[in-house]
Amino acid sequence: MSRVSVPCHVKGTVALQVGDVRTSQGRPGVLVIDVTFPSVAPFELQEIMFKNYYTAFLTIRVRQHTSTHTPAKWVTCLRDYCLMPDPHSEEGAQEYVSLFKHQMLCDMGKVLELRLILRQPSPLWLSFTVEELQIYKQGPKSPSMTFPKWLSHPVPCEQPAPLLEGLPDPSRVSSEVQQMWALTEMIRASHTSTRIGRFDVDGCYDLNLLSYT
Repeated sequence: MSRVSVPCHVKGTVALQVGDVRTSQGRPGVLVIDVTFPSVAPFELQEIMFKNYYTAFLTIRVRQHTSTHTPAKWVTCLRDYCLMPDPHSEEGAQEYVSLFKHQMLCDMGKVLELRLILRQPSPLWLSFTVEELQIYKQGPKSPSMTFPKWLSHPVPCEQPAPLLEGLPDPSRVSSEVQQMWALTEMIRASHTSTRIGRFDVDGCYDLNLLSYT
């Protein structure tokens, strides 16, 4: 599936106040980054890519266009996505992350704005954000490939010759298998037919005495 980069404007980071605790440079908490697309019409979001910098959890909200008569609404499409599995180590602290639309909780069509909510509850990391943010939308769909009927259904005179000589005819093999199956069912159902063979010591048929044409 193709994708196209979307030009965007990333606004400055805003610190949120959660209860009595206000996020600051020296006190971890919650930060918000708003992303707008001033030169792009509502689009279908395909992928979000960025480099993490000590952000532990990420929530993504999008503002979507609904109709001309109703205002656009904000929808949460990703909630508390873990970017740092271990708060006591730097695993995932400075890695590139790609999030695709199939990972979202809602439909990603008709996107107008994007809001990233970053959370870092650990006091070990005093500064956190996301960098090198890139947004991609759904690209043009490639035309479907259509094949002429003669490629998949050749006429009898155009069918290729067998690659290996001496192989049995498939139709004849199928017929013989069906005959064998029918004979087996007859032997099971008829007490008279079972006398064609004989039981050995283990109670099995001597197959050398069974034959058919």
